[in-house]
Amino acid sequence: MNSPRLLALLAHLQSHPERSGAELADRLGVTVRTVRRDVDRLRELGYPVLAERGTAGYRLGSGAAMPPLLLDDEEAVAMVVGLRTAASVSGIEEASQRALAKVKQVLPARLRHRVRTLHGATVRAGVEPGPTVSADTLMIIAEACRRREVLRMDHTGALGGTTERRVEPHSLVSFGNRWYLVAFDPDRDDWRAFRVDRLTPRTSGGPRFTPREPPHGDPARFLSHRLSAQTWPHRAVVRLHEPADSVSGRLWPGMGVLEAVDPRSCLLHLGAETVQDLVWMITSVHTDFTLVEGPDGLADAFRAQAARCAAAVEP
Repeated sequence: MNSPRLLALLAHLQSHPERSGAELADRLGVTVRTVRRDVDRLRELGYPVLAERGTAGYRLGSGAAMPPLLLDDEEAVAMVVGLRTAASVSGIEEASQRALAKVKQVLPARLRHRVRTLHGATVRAGVEPGPTVSADTLMIIAEACRRREVLRMDHTGALGGTTERRVEPHSLVSFGNRWYLVAFDPDRDDWRAFRVDRLTPRTSGGPRFTPREPPHGDPARFLSHRLSAQTWPHRAVVRLHEPADSVSGRLWPGMGVLEAVDPRSCLLHLGAETVQDLVWMITSVHTDFTLVEGPDGLADAFRAQAARCAAAVEP
């Protein structure tokens, strides 16, 4: 299906009460036969395209004055799933619901029914509400990222206390139920990840800066490193005796960061609240491993776990 051509066809039909097949073919740069096929496709999608007898012309029926959305079945399903997913992101939940309601109004009746059916039959689970972030704040930061302009902001730390910061914003990252700003802090000569719900932009339109390459070559990977290891009280690195590609599917988001070493092994960087948590996280990957570095007591915790498992299967 040529969606751009169908959109152009709808635009021509909306801009004039009636157009002949030959005129539409000339404007679209196709044959009259192709116009007939496209009209049939629009009718299949639920748009009321009427053929005028005796004139070989076409016009839109009633209810088509508002510009329709040209979506096939798969696109309609993807649209509702995408907007429902966006509704779980703190700060834009209501806006996503409003957008979904408006989009439904301009869908053809058949697709509206499919969207309502999917919407009514699905329930999102496992998504905890996160801190609220205003759409205005997100747009100010996004605009600073796009224009490569220094951003001044007030930042509240995890332990309280607010400081004024000046950063070179690189990317907004949606991780779990929170928004983060990945930025370079020239005053500290280092990269930082800020929770957006803890910052308030002071000004927009700051001086321009030359973009820098974030650590690990990717802002999402840099944030994953920060959240998976550096912010936890107990951190470890283990060598997994399996390629990174075959192991990656066994890690849940935020569990740790994989670093390819060679075709037969990789490093897993991770952190946890306790040494015992590290033990079960590492063993849950279900592959052989070697401890590279870790906190005091981690080796003993592995030995205790091994003894406990061995005792459980003794005759």
